[in-house]
Amino acid sequence: MSLKESNMLPLGTKAPSFSLVDTVSGRTLSLDDIRGEKGTMIVFSCNHCPFVIHINHELVNIANQYLPKGIGFAAISSNDVEKYQDDSPEKMNIVAQVLKYPFPYLYDADQSVAKAYDAACTPDFYLFDKNDVLVYRGRMDASRPGNDIPVTGADLRFAIDALTLGITEIQPQIPSAGCNIKWKL
Repeated sequence: MSLKESNMLPLGTKAPSFSLVDTVSGRTLSLDDIRGEKGTMIVFSCNHCPFVIHINHELVNIANQYLPKGIGFAAISSNDVEKYQDDSPEKMNIVAQVLKYPFPYLYDADQSVAKAYDAACTPDFYLFDKNDVLVYRGRMDASRPGNDIPVTGADLRFAIDALTLGITEIQPQIPSAGCNIKWKL
């Protein structure tokens, strides 16, 4: 597994709009559909990455904690499914149901959304305020597979808590790290 860090999209960037199929409901959802009253968390993810597998349970906990507080959530997989069949929409549906994702798990077939967000790795986190302005992009916490640091979601929770209090200048912002997005050639 090769380690890739976030590209760190510039703060203040407006959330790129999208329209993607939710692999669980089969519905096409847009940014407008998932936007929360206080903000929106977009996570670039996939099924097979050990970094995502390592944090998945805590991502579900965080979403369950903050969805009722007005933060919208969506996970997006943009990997090339021809080469990485474990990331197919059918298998995304299974993962979302088994892990009880409380948010849509969207499939970015042409990878245009990942490119618009300048996503680089899985997981890659983007927190936007209620006006769709990027206020946080970075890691969930310091835990990585094999480093023996517990998965707590501390960095992500800190950023979301700050946003829900109206604070939009959030520090520190340390890049996320994980597997590179599997781009089509």
